[in-house]
Amino acid sequence: MAQLPPDVIEDDCLPEYRHLFSPDLLRDKVAFITGGGSGIGFRITEIFMRHGCHTVIASRSLPRVTAAAQKLTAATGQRCLPLSMDVRNPAAVTTAVDQALKEFGKIDILVNSAAGNFLCPASALSFNAFKTVLDIDTLGTFNVSRVVYEKCFRDNGGVIVNITATLGTRGQVLQVHAGSAKAAVDAMTRHLAVEWGPQNIRVNSLAPGPIGGTEGIRRLAGPLANMQLKAHASPLQRLGNKTEVAHCALFLASPLASFVTGTMLVVDGGSWLTFANDIGYLERLSAKL
Repeated sequence: MAQLPPDVIEDDCLPEYRHLFSPDLLRDKVAFITGGGSGIGFRITEIFMRHGCHTVIASRSLPRVTAAAQKLTAATGQRCLPLSMDVRNPAAVTTAVDQALKEFGKIDILVNSAAGNFLCPASALSFNAFKTVLDIDTLGTFNVSRVVYEKCFRDNGGVIVNITATLGTRGQVLQVHAGSAKAAVDAMTRHLAVEWGPQNIRVNSLAPGPIGGTEGIRRLAGPLANMQLKAHASPLQRLGNKTEVAHCALFLASPLASFVTGTMLVVDGGSWLTFANDIGYLERLSAKL
């Protein structure tokens, strides 16, 4: 079995890193990454920077992305600009993109990683809760993509990587809100790839599965032992880690994927093929509501 790339549970940089790709793969590129202050977005940002990329990380919490940017710059020596931005607000997105362009003069890569999720039966899901998840995941992805396109990509080309999920491919209990939102983003990926391809813009989705050390695992999986048990039922019989996801994002964002667009790369160890859909848990939870 291949040796796993290193990872740490917290939102901290890796204490050591061995390049599997050329260290100069993204040299002098600039990536704009939503949700880059924590979780998978943080690790994607770090791996991009370790391959020569300057970054902008945007989140609603300026203290979070500011602290993250300090860690990332210290670990990699690359520039990282933290910005406060709500992806649901087009005016705020426009202001943030303008700030990024003022700082770096360009954006080469956009990673849409901002997301919201929680477990809830559809019968108990409020109208506002459903709307909020779609606003962050789906509308937010369009808002940022549309602004970056207008401000930069339309005339210069670029790469978009949308972080999605496999929830919409099978019908997952307690996830109608997130599954619907991510399925819409995957459709958006295909539409934008077709429309924007002639302008040298590649658009792809990346769908992580159960990844250790993420807010998703903490919120959605319950006890770690339970998640480990489920993971052993998957083809690779383990959880993934954030560095593995980041390496796949690096591939999609780099010239290595120069002829790849309009597709979804699933990074879940085959879990979507084998994970049990816990109908029993749905029945127990619904009985309490």
